[in-house]
Amino acid sequence: MAALGLLLVAVTAVWMLWPDPEPRQREYLNVTACLLTDRSGISGDSAKPVWAAMQEASVSSLVKVQYLAVNGPQTVDNARNHVASLAGSQCGLVIAAGPAQIDAVVAAAPTFPQVRFITVGGSAAAANVTAIDAKDAGGLRNILKQEVIALADAAS
Repeated sequence: MAALGLLLVAVTAVWMLWPDPEPRQREYLNVTACLLTDRSGISGDSAKPVWAAMQEASVSSLVKVQYLAVNGPQTVDNARNHVASLAGSQCGLVIAAGPAQIDAVVAAAPTFPQVRFITVGGSAAAANVTAIDAKDAGGLRNILKQEVIALADAAS
């Protein structure tokens, strides 16, 4: 009986001293970077490298990333509604990939001065819009990472 008691005490002591496992979920910041794409979503040619760079930046910065594909007609007016949806939600950074999406961001950006916008392969017609050359994959990845990290820094 004494041996059983000692065994129970030993097992309890080991269990109490065993280190807690590392948490399996990430604790993200309360800020989001959003990608606006054409109807192909993140599998489209213009969005695929952007989404990969955003995910990479998310891991190091703990900024949440999400995307929204423009459904319906691929027009500037339709895409502008999607820009307004992203800018009006918790997206502190909106990245546009695709011709209609880029034109919609350029048109809508002055309406949302608190939001940073990036056009991939487009132009920067407002103070809160940055244009990135889509042809330079390394530069694209670095600039997007810097922008996402800046978003994280502003949220902290």
